[in-house]
Amino acid sequence: MHYTNEHVFRAMRAGARAYLLKESAGFSVVNAVRAVMRGQTFFGEGIEAPNISHRGPALPQSPIDSLSRRERETLQLVAEGNKNAIIAKLFNISPKSVETYRCRLMLKLGVSNVPDLVKFALQHGLISLS
Repeated sequence: MHYTNEHVFRAMRAGARAYLLKESAGFSVVNAVRAVMRGQTFFGEGIEAPNISHRGPALPQSPIDSLSRRERETLQLVAEGNKNAIIAKLFNISPKSVETYRCRLMLKLGVSNVPDLVKFALQHGLISLS
């Protein structure tokens, strides 16, 4: 029903071997079942397969997992359009500390600007368009 990178990561971590959207046609469902029966994974049309290591039973790691709780909170608030001063008041820290959190999470996520942070947050279900 939902498609964000984070939904796919979490489904794979929970043991899913295939990921289809709710509106997938019957043929896609049949192909998914056949792939899983052969021990393969299957991702429906338009769904990007997570980068899974084939060395042992390693599970996919979400980029969100690399962030601290405060970095995740900062990411969400920045992506929602809040300024550093507002976030600083919410966390009871200085705006400079908020900037440090923001810079650290951008480094961890490999993004270089706020629009890319917003895009990342949307793709991983931290914020929505509505």
